[in-house]
Order: sequence, then structure tokens, then C-alpha cells
Amino acid sequence: MKRFDGGSLIPGATWHATAESEAEVVRKAVEKLRAEHGESEVRPDMVERIKDRIFDVETRH
Repeated sequence: MKRFDGGSLIPGATWHATAESEAEVVRKAVEKLRAEHGESEVRPDMVERIKDRIFDVETRH
């Protein structure tokens, strides 16, 4: 499982995005940026900064 914490990029943001793949985490994060932070255009450099902050989450079975 992969995770991105919004606060690692946007000060004060408390949301996170989790998914099985990095691509899905990026998609979810971009949706949040558009919906909650009013970003109409998410530039490629922002996507790269999101990718740099994605980390693996250990899942329990």
C-alpha cells in the first residue's frame, strides 16, 4: 500500500491519499488539490513533488 500525506506538501493539510499503486495515489492527491485547495491546474512539477513524498505503508494481514 502506498500513501501520500497532504500536509507534507501543503502546510496545515490533514488529508491523505492511499492506494495500491503510486499512480492511483497521485490521481487521488490531484483530485484533493482540485476539490479542497482550488487548484484548477496541477503542474507537472507539483506531480513530481507528490511522487517524491509517497511512501510505503505496511499493511497487516
